[in-house]
Amino acid sequence: MADVKSLAEQLVNLTIKEANELAQVLEEEYGIKPAAAAVAVAGPAAGGDAPAEEEQTEFTVILKEAGAKKIGVIKEVRAVTGLGLKEAKDLVDGAPSTVKEGVSKDEAEQLKAKLEEAGATVELK
Repeated sequence: MADVKSLAEQLVNLTIKEANELAQVLEEEYGIKPAAAAVAVAGPAAGGDAPAEEEQTEFTVILKEAGAKKIGVIKEVRAVTGLGLKEAKDLVDGAPSTVKEGVSKDEAEQLKAKLEEAGATVELK
């Protein structure tokens, strides 16, 4: 029984990135759909004693479109991610794609402003 409690505690403490990786492994290795895994992971957190809604503290910056000034967007992606030229170009060409995950609200808004100034369409989640 202690093992089950330990597993439950580990699941509740997963980061968003880890939960996504878990969902991917469950689907690929065991045939369990990600929606079912997300419910299983999010289930305990949505209990009756939970506050109505907590303020989001971690954000994901998603590049929706490069726009007309693609080269400027690639330069900005390189600057904010530290990727090489080819990797940054692949990320921009593959839009919609994640630029950064798990960043603070301030950092996410700064990244969004920089990328939009370069001509990109950006979304925060």
